[in-house]
Amino acid sequence: MLSHRAIFASFAALAASAVLAGEVAVDPVDRGADILEDTTEDVDSRSSEVAVTVENLMGPPLPEPGKDVAAIPLADAVTAAAGAAAPVTVLGTEVMPGTSVRLSWSATELFEGVPVSTPVLVVNGALPGPILCMTAAVHGDELNGIEMVRRVMHDLSPSKVSGAVIGIPIVNVQGFRRGSRYLPDRRDLNRYFPGNPNGSAAARIADSFFNNVIAHCDALIDLHTGSFERANLPQIRADLRNPDVMTLTQGFGSMVILHSAPAAGTLRHAATQAGIPAVTLEAGGPSQLELNEVKLGVKGIETLINTLGMVKKRRLWGEPEPVYYRSSWVRADNGGILLADVGLGSTVRKGDLLGTITDPMNNARSELRSPYSGRIIGMARNQVVMPGFAAFHVGIQTDEAPVDDAIDTSLSETGDDSVDYVDGMSE
Repeated sequence: MLSHRAIFASFAALAASAVLAGEVAVDPVDRGADILEDTTEDVDSRSSEVAVTVENLMGPPLPEPGKDVAAIPLADAVTAAAGAAAPVTVLGTEVMPGTSVRLSWSATELFEGVPVSTPVLVVNGALPGPILCMTAAVHGDELNGIEMVRRVMHDLSPSKVSGAVIGIPIVNVQGFRRGSRYLPDRRDLNRYFPGNPNGSAAARIADSFFNNVIAHCDALIDLHTGSFERANLPQIRADLRNPDVMTLTQGFGSMVILHSAPAAGTLRHAATQAGIPAVTLEAGGPSQLELNEVKLGVKGIETLINTLGMVKKRRLWGEPEPVYYRSSWVRADNGGILLADVGLGSTVRKGDLLGTITDPMNNARSELRSPYSGRIIGMARNQVVMPGFAAFHVGIQTDEAPVDDAIDTSLSETGDDSVDYVDGMSE
């Protein structure tokens, strides 16, 4: 199989001007909302055993808007693969070209010493090409990605695939069995990658998964949903400062793209640091199987597979969606019953009513209004909230071009660099 460098280097210079047009940096000093993402501290997810550094988040600068570059078809990643297809070795098993297998990855044991295993699905095509990996349920209560992986993997015919596709439908099987986002010790697995073989249970699981499965990938799609009764508009989250990652995002068709630097400890960050281009596909909310979101996610993934030339089908999926380089969570100033007046995907203008919060005791009502013009890319489900609750996620769009300082600074949002990054609404 080609290395990811050989695969993606040939088309890393895709035209950026069309994708970048219409976005602008927003002054992060805003008293009405939080720029980008929530970073609510979760003490239980901390660990000094994860050997990752904040400095590693810094990547190459954003591409220059309007710069003329040659548009090279993504299918060159496959056509550049010379020779015959090769076997793929995963978890000690050699998967021959033109075949598909179901393997088993065991990361740890239960309290009674019984191994915990989860399936790893491998389709190795009859023709040479890249190895694309999909992971789902890194958080055990996020169900939409599980169904996406199932549908994509079982729709592939090994005889017609160029390269290989590896799908792991349930990474956090312990959390999945309990219907919980977390591991049994309430640690968030997606804060411990690439892991530590001598660390905590979470760090050991992360180390085993990363080295035994992810290390074989040429590119990665990590599937997630919103969390804590919040839902996300189907969207791709990616660090667009990385040329290989930006190229990957352009293959998903008509799906919203949000520029987001990966946080230390996440699977996306660890993979990118290891030289594996990685993106997060967010769709829907937790603890429910939402078929509309599943269908959109599957359509995006299959569009990417087709765009990369891994399957010879011609599928066109509408016009590209805007790229949002900034976004803002609008928070509640009062406690009470939150009722939304907008839905996912709604276009809003500055000052538009997003929802109301009503005190159930005295019937007093307050309004939540958008501090920006943009689009609702994430929101809380109707529920009882406390002051400070992140309720609506607005993707900010303007008519100006982005500038160099329009770079995600998610780690500094807490105002305390010593606090581990914990995003309560996404990956």
